[in-house]
Amino acid sequence: MTVLILTCEADVTADMVVVHLNASGVPVVRLDPADLTGSAALSGEYVHGSFRGHLSSGGRLVSINGLRSVWVRRPGTAATRAAEPSEWLTEESSQALYGMLRSSQARWMNHPDAARRARHKPWQLRLAQRSGLPVPATLITTFPQAAREFAERYPDLVVKPVSGAHPQDPPRAVPTSRVAPDADFGAVAYGPTLLQRRIAKRADIRLTVVGERMLAARKSTAADPDEVDVRFASATHPWQAAEVPPRVADAVRAYLRGAELAYGAFDFAEDADGTWWFLECNQSGQFGFVEVETGQPIARTIAEWLARPVPGEGAQVNGANTALT
Repeated sequence: MTVLILTCEADVTADMVVVHLNASGVPVVRLDPADLTGSAALSGEYVHGSFRGHLSSGGRLVSINGLRSVWVRRPGTAATRAAEPSEWLTEESSQALYGMLRSSQARWMNHPDAARRARHKPWQLRLAQRSGLPVPATLITTFPQAAREFAERYPDLVVKPVSGAHPQDPPRAVPTSRVAPDADFGAVAYGPTLLQRRIAKRADIRLTVVGERMLAARKSTAADPDEVDVRFASATHPWQAAEVPPRVADAVRAYLRGAELAYGAFDFAEDADGTWWFLECNQSGQFGFVEVETGQPIARTIAEWLARPVPGEGAQVNGANTALT
């Protein structure tokens, strides 16, 4: 049976996983939905209560019933590279592709419905609280007065985008920034603004979770404790492997169960007392930079999860590929 990876062409992170799948002899097909209806194609037949479907990408043909797992990594928007792209064609292609894939018995990392919901930062914060993870005081508002009152209660604040991305093509990361003491917050009225109490951190934590496996990395902020956004921090201190406190591990498991995610990249700020403060969970977050610096086998762990046989795999027919032995 085959592993299907939905991602864009220039995805080095996915390449790292493909290397391990190839080494294990697990068939893998990589497809970018943006290539529909050009170099990628699909077909599904619903007859007499049975379903048969096929996908074609890069000269490879795979049975949808023969899929072991689907990794929704960073797929492009459906049919945007078609000969005559349109919003209508994008919607039709997206409905066809993801609708057919939902007809398979494959395991998802992560299911599109769960991944879409998990992107919403306000929802993340509430789920983190319910799961037992410490969350910094946060306000999301378009009321300038509410922002001013929040700043009076928490004078040391940071501001970050609610969505996490800048509206440009390709998207650009918007750094988390400290709020100036004399900010008047008048511009808050023109768009939702996320304000959060700044955690005086001694380290940044990236916790990558694959199924039940937790791989944590720690980056000290000793060089500049006032640095806010680790993505734009100096490279003085490398990422180093770290242990996950048992209470954090239990809360993270509860979070993933609630979010129905098989994969999550969690960002925490570790304060002087050693408390891990939840900042966000990216359901398709990068991990290559952590693996390169720490040597943690994240790509291999993902490959192993994707390669696990589905229940009853050896008995499946309908065009399925040979089971992994």
